[in-house]
Amino acid sequence: MAEPMKIRATLQGDTADVRILMRHPMETGTRKTASGVVPLHFIQSVIVTHNGKTVLDAQWSQAISRDPFLGLRVKGAKLGDKINVTWTDNKGDKRSDEVAVSAGT
Repeated sequence: MAEPMKIRATLQGDTADVRILMRHPMETGTRKTASGVVPLHFIQSVIVTHNGKTVLDAQWSQAISRDPFLGLRVKGAKLGDKINVTWTDNKGDKRSDEVAVSAGT
């Protein structure tokens, strides 16, 4: 099972500043080792929801670096709103984590 994502959502006015760190090897399928080529393994789909409403639906490829970082802003957010992030990779592995919007510092 994949490691939990690190998600931070802080309120700035009526906008949530969302920062996400996803733990994933993101193999391109071209790296060689002594035992051969490391197989392709990457996040294909990332979906971010705000209180159940999709605010980002991204399709990625193997060109994204290992442990990808994603930042976005969600307008109309309030304290306590739920931000959910789900990714699915090309091997069918899936991870979903949720955080509540907190006060900005």
